[in-house]
Amino acid sequence: MGFMDILERYAGQAAGAAPPDTHADFSTVASQAPPDALGSGIADALRGGQAGSFASAIEQLFANSDRQQRTGLLAQLVQAAGPALLSSFAGGALSHLAQPGVPVQPADTDALTPAQAGELASAAHANDPGIVDRVGAFYSQHPTVVKALGAAALAFAMNRMARRA
Repeated sequence: MGFMDILERYAGQAAGAAPPDTHADFSTVASQAPPDALGSGIADALRGGQAGSFASAIEQLFANSDRQQRTGLLAQLVQAAGPALLSSFAGGALSHLAQPGVPVQPADTDALTPAQAGELASAAHANDPGIVDRVGAFYSQHPTVVKALGAAALAFAMNRMARRA
């Protein structure tokens, strides 16, 4: 069964409804769908509240990501948050990233808890709402981690993808 066949099944799903095979369906869709379509669906799930608030979704993603993925996520959040926020955030643990041209390093993620990543996400979203789309695009490259958001969020993402198809 192709990913479009699967998306058709989710097109009529009510928000919050998730069939028992949602995780497997998402795996198939993630392996076959164009990355931009998958990223848009993930962003919709992050925006749509099926995974909780954007901050709580980022907490879950951060907690379930490996070090390299956490570094990529943090880089997205840092860019959206801006230098003023970074100098005071988490007791200044990220203040060095407020300097132009300083890249996020894997060790920087060690300084943050998932809850702090969620707080940073909330502040980054307030400063730059486009961060949701960039996080969706980033995690389209790491769809296995997205499963941590739960079946309702995955079903919502596939529903939105179906509506765009």
